[in-house]
Amino acid sequence: MAFIKRQLADAKRAMPSVVIAGAGLVGALNACFFAQKGWDVSVYEFRRDIRTMKHVQGRSINLALSQRGKSALEAVGLKEYIVNQGVPLYARLIHNKDGKTYNRQPYGKPGEHIVSINRRHLNEVMITQAEKSPNVKFFFEHKVKSVDYDKKQLVVQCTSQPSRIPQFGSKSPPAEHEEFHVDADLILACDGAYSAVRRSLMTIPRFDFSQEYIEHGYVELNIMANNNEFAFEENVFHLWPRGHFTLIALANRDKTFTVTIFAPFTEFEKHMSTTEDVLSFFEENFPDAYQLLGKEHIADTFNRVKPQSLVSIKCSPHSFFDNLVLMGDAAHAMVPFYGQGMNCGFEDCLVFSETLEEQGNDIANAVQVYSERRVNDAHTINDLAMYNYEELKDLVNRNSYKLRKKFDSIMNSMFPKSWIPLYSMVTFTRIPYSEVIERRKKQDKILSSLLTTTSTFALIGAAIGIYLNRGKLGF
Repeated sequence: MAFIKRQLADAKRAMPSVVIAGAGLVGALNACFFAQKGWDVSVYEFRRDIRTMKHVQGRSINLALSQRGKSALEAVGLKEYIVNQGVPLYARLIHNKDGKTYNRQPYGKPGEHIVSINRRHLNEVMITQAEKSPNVKFFFEHKVKSVDYDKKQLVVQCTSQPSRIPQFGSKSPPAEHEEFHVDADLILACDGAYSAVRRSLMTIPRFDFSQEYIEHGYVELNIMANNNEFAFEENVFHLWPRGHFTLIALANRDKTFTVTIFAPFTEFEKHMSTTEDVLSFFEENFPDAYQLLGKEHIADTFNRVKPQSLVSIKCSPHSFFDNLVLMGDAAHAMVPFYGQGMNCGFEDCLVFSETLEEQGNDIANAVQVYSERRVNDAHTINDLAMYNYEELKDLVNRNSYKLRKKFDSIMNSMFPKSWIPLYSMVTFTRIPYSEVIERRKKQDKILSSLLTTTSTFALIGAAIGIYLNRGKLGF
């Protein structure tokens, strides 16, 4: 018995350690994964514990949970609970400018859907889940400052208010806490689009980085419940495409809708800079939403809130020093127009967990293999997210787009495994993003050949018809 206890104690001491920068969505989910593996987990987060905060700063555009995110949550036992906390969305509902007519576009096959999720609640659930493990520790109000290259350690500083009581022998209390170093077998940088870890790596030779702020910004509003009922149909993604700007609305479990307007900053300046202008703009372009949002709410929101920017970030590689990995927005911040930011970040966690297992928990090999697998996929979904905004704000109303969706649907019904529509591959499968694009290119090539062949046959048929009827036609 003593021998068994000693073996268990040795095994516990032998478990690797991981330090995670950031307790946001990706950091918290990684904590769940490594808690499950039995590793010693330390998470450092700049903010206070969001579970104790009345309001949480930062982007709050509603999240759309799809297959990649669901698969990651399922791996840590949270999928069923989280999905049940959201609102299923089965189609886009396109609102026409008259405010009275609509166009419904199903997402995929009957039953296929995404789930509208509240960002804060999801984050809180994952932190709480990870903390159930005795080997997981969250350090809130601790800012990750950088990485020490030589020691392969995180540099951290506590940001809570230091004691103002002078220490014995000192003239005055410290202005701030001293920095300290954190050592671990594995470092996961999940500290967001403006990652301090990534910033400290910028001088490393052959580290590629690109950042692009798009010309569009966004402002978020809310439609309240109507007599404790949804004011709009709840199980659809509401969309008001208007060419170079668009409005979206997603339902919440509390019967409200989170509404977001995306527009060029020049549009905000020209047409939404005064109360009179913004009310006129909403009434003209989104009359049905205007009625439900209400004049006071629109005016108050635009008086308080300035349009927020949207950034797309790419970098390569995603791993360094044989023990550090960039994940989530720290590796691939993307614009929100494909609903894949969270899903891609969650899939990062799952792919890395799978890679570790494949490599027999050899950290050095795993981080290298992970980066080789993930960089191209991350770049691909960044580009797709940029493209999808063109679809959301304009293409969905074009006949060519509707015909292509219909064609893809017919082909998918005939060839369900070999012809999957682009949106379905991204949203309802775990096909690697880079492979999704290759498949789409093959589909486009086949379609182009079909159109060319069809056009040729039509031309030949027309020519034969004209020849046979040349007398009647006066030729």
